[in-house]
Amino acid sequence: MSLTLRIMKYGTALAGAYNHSRVLYSTTSPSSWTKVVSEAEKIVGYPTSFMSLRCLLSDELSNIALHVRKLVGTKHPLISTASQRNLAEITELIHTAFLVHRGIVNTMELMSSHGSLKDMQFGNKMAVLSGDFLLANASAGLAQLQNTKVVELVSSAIGDLVQGVYYENSGIDEEILTEDIPISNWEKQAFLSHGALLAKCCQGAMQLAKHDTEIQKMAFQYGKHMSLAHKINLDLQPFIEETFCDTVPFSLNSAPVILHQEISGRDTWINQLKQTKVNGKQPDYAKLRQIIKAGKGVSSSFELCHYHGNQALEALRCFPTSEARSTLENIIYAVTKF
Repeated sequence: MSLTLRIMKYGTALAGAYNHSRVLYSTTSPSSWTKVVSEAEKIVGYPTSFMSLRCLLSDELSNIALHVRKLVGTKHPLISTASQRNLAEITELIHTAFLVHRGIVNTMELMSSHGSLKDMQFGNKMAVLSGDFLLANASAGLAQLQNTKVVELVSSAIGDLVQGVYYENSGIDEEILTEDIPISNWEKQAFLSHGALLAKCCQGAMQLAKHDTEIQKMAFQYGKHMSLAHKINLDLQPFIEETFCDTVPFSLNSAPVILHQEISGRDTWINQLKQTKVNGKQPDYAKLRQIIKAGKGVSSSFELCHYHGNQALEALRCFPTSEARSTLENIIYAVTKF
């Protein structure tokens, strides 16, 4: 097998992962991250920005697909490659659909400065319909892969996403925020909402390439740990980014906060939360940020991010040395570099 085809075997189907990362790592060092994404795009052979959605749904691509279908039933290597690219595009469609759905606003909390209620309600309807449209296209593409195991994997990932979003939304309640949530539970919830889709689609890519179960398992582990590393990276930004505005709220369910609570103790955390509240309502995020930065939650988050990065690198060792593997390693380095 040529080097190009070997790269495509376990590199092309991660194209959706590169785009997934482009959005979520926007707070990482711009120069280093842009370089890594550019290298990944060169390997997979096409850009993976959200602008490619126009291409995914175009008539021109449909015509190409019709010609490729003529090869179904043959052993031409193009078939394996085109199944993996389809999976990458399906991954991107699903991820985008959930991003669109998350754009729905709570009309009960709107202020007059946000715009008219009628316009905001219309925007919500468009978000629902647009997200559903993308999910419908992803489902259709998934069926065309004609691989029941991959369909089961991706379908279960969609279920994980829904469950993860539910956990995130339920965390808005103050009573839940002050519960003693161990970091292990945080990791489980973060995996559902941020890592399951990538991990299972990485595994699906290996399934389409007809790799054995051990290789599939390692691909899953790479996607899982890479996703958790980037989620921690994202959570750390309010505490390490110099340009971050002190008054801007941050998630009280983020990794540094959870670790700060776990290390300090629940009672201490509840007292700190009460002490920073303004008029007994919302906390003063500038004061709360300083309290957390003075503790060990931030440094522990660095350690946890590097741990997951190392686990992802370990999972890549089962693959032969190649440009594709180096690019996947560089993605980890970009995420764990602070």
